[in-house]
Amino acid sequence: MDRYRVKPDSRVDLGEWDPNDKSAFPEGKSEGRKRLLELNQRLEELQELLYAEHKHRVLIVLQAMDTGGKDGTIRHVFEGVNPQGVRVASFKKPTPEELGHDFLWRVHEQVPGKGEMVIFNRSHYEDVLVVRVHNLVPKEVWSKRYEHINGFERLLAEEGTTILKFFLYIDLDEQKERLQARLDEPHKRWKFNPEDLKERKLWPKYVKAYEDAISKTSTSWAPWYIVPANRKWYRNLVVGTVIIEALEDLNMRYPEPEFDPTDIKIE
Repeated sequence: MDRYRVKPDSRVDLGEWDPNDKSAFPEGKSEGRKRLLELNQRLEELQELLYAEHKHRVLIVLQAMDTGGKDGTIRHVFEGVNPQGVRVASFKKPTPEELGHDFLWRVHEQVPGKGEMVIFNRSHYEDVLVVRVHNLVPKEVWSKRYEHINGFERLLAEEGTTILKFFLYIDLDEQKERLQARLDEPHKRWKFNPEDLKERKLWPKYVKAYEDAISKTSTSWAPWYIVPANRKWYRNLVVGTVIIEALEDLNMRYPEPEFDPTDIKIE
């Protein structure tokens, strides 16, 4: 999966990335779905081990354009994991209380504890994306936030948090199809928001904002992965594989009991 990992200090041009790419799993959709079932089982095993060992923390950041598939990724990749050790945190429009603090205040309280895996459905990156595109704060404010984010994530990493950040990359045509599907299919209409059409017109500005954010904040301790996401099955396989490889690299072990099991006799 290194092909999708953004190297530190590299300049990202999304025009050079193919949202239709499926080169890592050329077998196709049918085989890809079978592979995802295997990944689900392995992730369930590793997540239980993470929870039991109670040593490491895992933070997964999902960012995407509207309809990019954050909810679908969570639903399919994390199917079967124990909810006792996995939590999803979603970041909506800041409340008045949150606006009264620094932009990372509401984020810090949601980061994972030992043995926990937390998925950010949108994240602190909204403060260099939406805030920038809509001119909610001056440039001299949001432009400093890249450095603040890197420092924040470095703190988490040095305290034992594995950080994986995914930009689920779709193109403008794919977004159009997904928005139209929300209108055409009755069971999806609840997802449609007319405001999404206004955001769609800002696509070039969002592309620029994402390019800058990823370029400035993909680090060795908190890397970004640009995930080809036009094909949902492929998106899920890439994200699932990256997470599993990262968890396996932790070399986790179940804790040894503080007693001798052979001395225990259950009547």
